[in-house]
Amino acid sequence: MDITIIGVPMDLGADRRGVDMGPSAIRYAGLNEKLRALGHTVRDQGTVAVPVPDPREPGNHKLKYLDPILVATRDLAARTEAAVRGGSLPLVLGGDHSIALGSIAGVAHARGEIGVIWFDAHADFNTSDTSPSGNIHGMILGALNGYGDPALVNATGQGPELQSRRVVIVGARDLDVGERMLLREAGVHVFTMADIDRLGMYDVTRQAIALATDGTNGLHVSFDLDGMDPSEAPGVGTPVPGGLTYREAHLAMELVAESAKLISMDLVEVNPILDQQNKTGLLATELALSATGKHIY
Repeated sequence: MDITIIGVPMDLGADRRGVDMGPSAIRYAGLNEKLRALGHTVRDQGTVAVPVPDPREPGNHKLKYLDPILVATRDLAARTEAAVRGGSLPLVLGGDHSIALGSIAGVAHARGEIGVIWFDAHADFNTSDTSPSGNIHGMILGALNGYGDPALVNATGQGPELQSRRVVIVGARDLDVGERMLLREAGVHVFTMADIDRLGMYDVTRQAIALATDGTNGLHVSFDLDGMDPSEAPGVGTPVPGGLTYREAHLAMELVAESAKLISMDLVEVNPILDQQNKTGLLATELALSATGKHIY
């Protein structure tokens, strides 16, 4: 593969500081070198410039730091679109999950209708009306599907970027009441941890890939490290017990690689301040390797 790495040191979408150092932690874990060792061509574009507002002035408390988030979103969308049009796979390092608004928009502009698998403990399908916090990282998947404030929905000037029937959430276990109703209304496919317990990770991932790639022009994987169990990924801002195991996550990424449908990927919510010896940064790197073709044998 030809892979373009883009870092987005964004922490404005979340409550807890520190995820802005996530791209550095993942790179420090040897991402570039390990991808090259697999035979991939790697181009590292450095980082998107994220505006630094006065932390005492978040703006609209229902849409905290909206304006600087939109600035970074548009820059990132332009970069991911250019990478895909140039035949490269953008691998975007966060940062909080608000960065997916830009990464996915850019890929969709380049490829048309795409499918998305959203590995996450949360659905991120709130709007400014349903969100209990006003944190934008919890509204991004909703905005990509046309739900929420027009400024987010039209962040890159083209309206909703996704068809909800081709969006699959995997690993959910902490959903707000308002977003549950929106998810049902939108028709997004949701596999909770209970579904994974009943069906197994192999079947859930195969179903997710089939749903997300049916009639689409490629697959985007957005992997929030809080989808993992906190014992596996301690360095995240919003840990939720009962998440994916190390092997379940790697199996999922290996199946993504085997599908040959992957065209772009996010790794988000790595917070080195809360981590243990960069365990979560290392895990993010290992998941990227599995998604791009690394196997045990």
